Amino acid sequence: MQIYLARNSQQAGPYSLEQLNQMLQDQQILLTDLVWHQGMTEWKTLGELTRGQLQYLPQGYQYSNENEPIQTKQSTHTTLELASISSRAVAKIVDMLILLSALIVPSFFISEENAKQIESLGNGFSTAAQEQLIQLIPSQAWFAMFIYVIIVLAIQAFLLNKYGQSLGKMITKIKIIDQKTDEKVPLTRIFLIRSVFFIVFNLLSSPLMSIIDYAFALGKNRQALHDRLAKTKVIRMNKN
Repeated sequence: MQIYLARNSQQAGPYSLEQLNQMLQDQQILLTDLVWHQGMTEWKTLGELTRGQLQYLPQGYQYSNENEPIQTKQSTHTTLELASISSRAVAKIVDMLILLSALIVPSFFISEENAKQIESLGNGFSTAAQEQLIQLIPSQAWFAMFIYVIIVLAIQAFLLNKYGQSLGKMITKIKIIDQKTDEKVPLTRIFLIRSVFFIVFNLLSSPLMSIIDYAFALGKNRQALHDRLAKTKVIRMNKN
């Protein structure tokens, strides 16, 4: 295997896998250096390939007694542990609570007088009472709610695109990967299909859509409906 390195637009190599790992151990190269070798579709940081470790063990290779890499037909897909339904449910609840926190925003813009009027409306809102409630909420509050939702979605999109994790998935230590390649999923699939589309769909048809969506995750591959449409799967993060 011939491995190429790049730092500050300067390319070096090729190096053997043994040379690469030795240089990594000697701190001659950094985990932030870019790496490419045959079989890769794009340059990646060394730390991303080693998952923060000081040794690179490419998929499809193992070390012989002479410390030389030899190719093996053993599949690495079986070593990935699928995320449990409970951890996925907790992650989804966390993400939804963060998003629904936007409903708290109007309370910061309502005056004491309007707050008393809202309180006088009681809990059993009629259609007329709901319209009156909406009128009592100032336009600045609606704008602030909109900005809050946009910021949350932008943060989630960034995290999903970079790490394959939403805030909820970071807390539960699970990650989204491509169902076939086990690699990072493009933003259009991981965010637009898995998140935005199903968030809107769930809000419009909840709880029925959520139940149907996650009922699919009871299968062997634990793929919810949105996973199947986006061609993704969710795994547990390594404990290393």
